[in-house]
Amino acid sequence: MSTDIATDPQAHQLVVFTLGAEEYGVPIKLVQEIIRYTEPRPIPGSPHGVEGVINLRGRIIPVVDLRSRFSSMGERAEDSKIVIVELEETTVGVIVDEVKEVLSVAADQCEAPPEGAGDAEYLDAVAKLDGRLLVILNMPKLFGANAGLMY
Repeated sequence: MSTDIATDPQAHQLVVFTLGAEEYGVPIKLVQEIIRYTEPRPIPGSPHGVEGVINLRGRIIPVVDLRSRFSSMGERAEDSKIVIVELEETTVGVIVDEVKEVLSVAADQCEAPPEGAGDAEYLDAVAKLDGRLLVILNMPKLFGANAGLMY
């Protein structure tokens, strides 16, 4: 189901968010909504990076701290947001510092993640945008059934 953004000839609409000074993008079609940060209720034995769960209009949603998942340093922003991502197998909330913009990125602005860039499996591409680099995440690989998020 997931399209490799680096080889798709069409432009992609991305939701761009930050973690510290780094920018990341996810396909807008996967973003259900963006909400203010709500303290998740911890669940004993949760997978690495899962802070707990929230009740979103009657649905229990696991909430993941991407800082922890990516081993990023720094403090969480006071006005953090939770991006609710709808995947085929699950729905997950992702804690981000700030949601910056919705952006169209053409395929010719994207390159496959370079060798040695860490766990490149969940990276779709790196977009070069006027002097800035945007890491485009493959959410199904990051949070899908085989990614160790499911309970």
